[in-house]
Amino acid sequence: MYNKLGISKETISLVEKCEKSCQEEFNKIDEICEYNSLKVLASFQKNQVTESCFNSTTGYGYNDLGRDTIELIFKDVLEAEDALVRSQFISGSHALTVCFFALLRPQDILLSITGKPYDTLDEVIGIKENKSSLKSFGVKYAQIDLVNDDFDYKRIEEYIKKNKVKVIEIQRSKGYSTRKSISNEKVEKVINLIKSIDKEIIIMVDNCYCEFVTKKEPTSYNADVIVGSLIKNLGGGIAPNGAYIAGRHDLIELCAERLTLPGEGREVGPSLGINKQILQGIYMAPSVVAASLKTAVLTSKVLEELGYEVEPKYNDKRVDIVQNITFKDSNKLIEFTRGIQEGSAIDSNARVEAWDMPGYSDKVVMASGSFTQGSSIELSCDGPIREPYIAYMQGSLTYPYGKLGLMKAVQKIMKEGD
Repeated sequence: MYNKLGISKETISLVEKCEKSCQEEFNKIDEICEYNSLKVLASFQKNQVTESCFNSTTGYGYNDLGRDTIELIFKDVLEAEDALVRSQFISGSHALTVCFFALLRPQDILLSITGKPYDTLDEVIGIKENKSSLKSFGVKYAQIDLVNDDFDYKRIEEYIKKNKVKVIEIQRSKGYSTRKSISNEKVEKVINLIKSIDKEIIIMVDNCYCEFVTKKEPTSYNADVIVGSLIKNLGGGIAPNGAYIAGRHDLIELCAERLTLPGEGREVGPSLGINKQILQGIYMAPSVVAASLKTAVLTSKVLEELGYEVEPKYNDKRVDIVQNITFKDSNKLIEFTRGIQEGSAIDSNARVEAWDMPGYSDKVVMASGSFTQGSSIELSCDGPIREPYIAYMQGSLTYPYGKLGLMKAVQKIMKEGD
């Protein structure tokens, strides 16, 4: 059967042997998938989703039933007071930017307690100079690095006792770093510490790659606002673009007025025919996230079997859909990424090369043979060309497709090692 894709018997044997070791983890993933599916279905029924919700609005987008219903569903599923879900968000980074500019004013302090945020926010914050950055508007920025993959609780406590912080940002997923992603248990612990010192601090969580990986989201642990992309987990591989911001009602109103304009806020914003895809996406998201997790678990087991350093391990508790593989060799990073591209449905004939990608300081190698450009919930793999040459693999709309893509990638590095 696998001969149609040119996969060797050696690769098939390795992957199928590892697959048998992963069954217990797969069962845990299926249980979480069922729980989250129940949440989604209950919200669809509670909010009376009908075919009329698929209708489109244009122009100003007044009285868009589908758009408003989608936001009620996201509010329920994320256990938040309110949610803003719009196709006008270009990406998760755009939604984070809207949130920053909505909540911060000149001379306010933004504090990141998970070290430097994702590379695409460097110019937003002003870490890298930009005349449109938060820094250019007088917003101050500070960061506290993690210690042993956990918050530096002592330094956080000392800093917020000495400084009036307006917003604290937590990035749960690792981005292009070597640290571990942050669990909800750790998020809850640090939120309790912060709120015990200053209840007015707004805690904002970048929840990208993390939704539906567990049964709860950070809003269930008193995060004030969370942000994520619809071309990641909650879009289910169906939503063609967009993002969400969920949390406290007053903060969501501020974000809506920053996305559109003061005085109109969430009342405007045409859906332009996207409602059905967003609804289908959130409906399918629990099972698509489960497929991504199974693909990540198998990848971790196979690559560890081949002698590579992986994070997380195949049987670790997972926080997001991202799987790290440390190659310590730029050629192997590139070859593995090329294998993922060759195992994709779209652009499988494209040859992956490292390039100067906008928003990143290093050259980046990226495989994404996806139906939606840049989609991270579809099988993809990327990484910066810098030591120790880590591949960040994520996604897969189904587990069989993820397994096949992994086989192609593994075969490439096995040949590279010959």
